[in-house]
Amino acid sequence: MAETKTHRVTVAQRPLLLSWAGVTDLGRRRETNQDAFLAEFPLFIVADGMGGHAGGEIASRSTVERLQAVVSSGDVSGPSIEKALELAVGDIADHPETTDEGTGTTLTGVYFHTEGEDAQWVALNIGDSRVYLLRDERLVQVTTDHSVVQELITAGKLSPEEAEGHPYSNVITRAVGASELTAPDYVTIDVRPGDRFVICSDGLTKELTDYGIQHFLRENSDPGDGVDAMLAAALENGGRDNVTLIIVKVSDEDDSSSPDEDTAQ
Repeated sequence: MAETKTHRVTVAQRPLLLSWAGVTDLGRRRETNQDAFLAEFPLFIVADGMGGHAGGEIASRSTVERLQAVVSSGDVSGPSIEKALELAVGDIADHPETTDEGTGTTLTGVYFHTEGEDAQWVALNIGDSRVYLLRDERLVQVTTDHSVVQELITAGKLSPEEAEGHPYSNVITRAVGASELTAPDYVTIDVRPGDRFVICSDGLTKELTDYGIQHFLRENSDPGDGVDAMLAAALENGGRDNVTLIIVKVSDEDDSSSPDEDTAQ
């Protein structure tokens, strides 16, 4: 059972409660789990590693460890994240078990950014892991995949339906790895009560459609219940890859109970 944690924030003099939960699972066909995640206010990210031998696991965990240090420093921002990713690239390249040139990791997620009394979410992405937002009962994909298939869709050469079974569906065009870092894409999002984010590796989206993700969000108000339900469904549908996801929820403080409060602002 995934644990739901909470954190109180104030946005435009309005008290809000952020709640979240995350989970990662080996799946049913892989021998190792090359995914990693970090869910600690104000940063919520998923990393999906790739590479022969232990390469993918090294890449995703090195990246998460560097970002954990950013959270601990108290300065979570675009520049601090990019500096951490540069350090992670060095860690990956220098690791004695990183021998595969294809070693690297995706990175996607959101962080809560405040400046004075203003606050916003910032989504970031490298690779084909995804951030979704459920707002006003409508699920939208916030991030754009960095993949060969997405480039073909954007160019009008492939339909989304054709993309599902495409032989290059797992080929990504950007990653955090043993090469020069390309900065993440960033998207800013206003903070609204009722919003829920789903941050996930493609091990989830291989097994659940967008409609399925939206269904489990509607059926499970608590983030811990939601990640448990989505993980169970992904495994039942085949679990062909490692599965990792985080759900982050924004609520009016008066509308929420917080038995497992993490920290307070």
